[in-house]
Amino acid sequence: MRLKSIILVIMAGMSIPAVSQLKVTDTNTPLHAMQPDYPVAYGPAKAEDIKAVLNRLFNYLDESTPAKLVDPQTKAEIMDLKKMTPGTVFGQGVFRLISYEWGVTYGAMLLAADATGDTKFRDYTTKRMELISAVSRYYKELPPDRQRNNPVRSVLEPRALDDAGSMCAAMIKTLGSGNNPSLRPFIDNYIDYISSKQQRLADGTLSRNRPLPDALWLDDLYMSVPALAQMGKMTGDRKYFDDACKQIIQFSQRMFNAEKGLFMHGWIQGMNPHPEFYWGRCNGWALLAMSELLDVLPADHPSVKTILELFRSHAAGLASYQSDTGFWHQLIDRNDSYEETSATAIFTYCFSHGINKGWLDARAFGPAAVLGWNAVQTKVNDLGQVEGTCVGTGMAFDPAFYYHRPVNVAAAHGYGPVIMAGAEILTLMKNYQIVINDSAVMFYPAGTDWKSYR
Repeated sequence: MRLKSIILVIMAGMSIPAVSQLKVTDTNTPLHAMQPDYPVAYGPAKAEDIKAVLNRLFNYLDESTPAKLVDPQTKAEIMDLKKMTPGTVFGQGVFRLISYEWGVTYGAMLLAADATGDTKFRDYTTKRMELISAVSRYYKELPPDRQRNNPVRSVLEPRALDDAGSMCAAMIKTLGSGNNPSLRPFIDNYIDYISSKQQRLADGTLSRNRPLPDALWLDDLYMSVPALAQMGKMTGDRKYFDDACKQIIQFSQRMFNAEKGLFMHGWIQGMNPHPEFYWGRCNGWALLAMSELLDVLPADHPSVKTILELFRSHAAGLASYQSDTGFWHQLIDRNDSYEETSATAIFTYCFSHGINKGWLDARAFGPAAVLGWNAVQTKVNDLGQVEGTCVGTGMAFDPAFYYHRPVNVAAAHGYGPVIMAGAEILTLMKNYQIVINDSAVMFYPAGTDWKSYR
């Protein structure tokens, strides 16, 4: 009895708030509706806010990467293209006018024009493609001994898939929008390199001898498949579709982990076992390559079902690794690696596009796309620069390499994907009602009385 009395006395002296002192209780507040402390904005963005981000990106890129030529001696801008001389180069900007990253950006600007109705985005691409075409025609006619400092070498003599695929796809898309037929010879030159000159394994899979012999880079799906797909669409020749499908299927047989729903970055013939590192951006390139192929692949092609199932499996795997901030990590399955912008933007685009095309269920993937955009837009600073993008990255077989790759606002890989993501989210908002219902993001078909589901 004495011990019990002591315990009661101690408990009586403890500081336990009375019910009357609580400001929020289960009886006076709908606790389920309390606003969580989200690390990024939660819920659908406003169309005007998305357009503001796209405009900020456009202004920065238009100013920082001018479309102009410079005299090699005087360094003055050449206003009349007829006055080009050997050694004429593009005016230096933050980014190169010809690169695989800028091939993505040129295509992204065309998407932004369609999504916003603002022609300045299309003009950005057509103006630069016209300049590239004019300079390429000029240098093509010069004898080899007068081509020193040739700024269009990669157009006239591509030596890697990085040189050819992305720019080729962007040129075909530009041509398809009714602009600059003079691009066609350079498109044919790019495709000839991809189809006939790039190294391949015995079964026809595109490969490299870097950094080791007979290496597959997952990135190369984007450096080849969209160009092949676009060429198939433009010419009607199914051999291009066949090759594009073959690349997707044969890469996936070697590099797709079905249990995780992720691709490893690099594969080396004869290596056993294979260390599997699921780098973010290369998974983005793979998903985007499948998306661009599905956009144009004929419905009766025998590989349609296989490609679509792989796209869906990959998307489902990726969705399971999205963080609470909306970002995906540099190494997707390792959440102690840093959050990376370009991969997040590509996944956001592909999820949104997959929904818009009917390949993915809006109810399942829509909230992930919205969360992804809310994350990505926080990385577009006031100047219109994209922060948090991993710089160019080779393949490796140790974690330190990927964990410590630098990020930089001059990493060109981030700009096209962010523009694509914003443009596709705008289209998604036209096709669906995206609302907060019962505190969470929900998708309803346009015209649905969604309030009846509250």
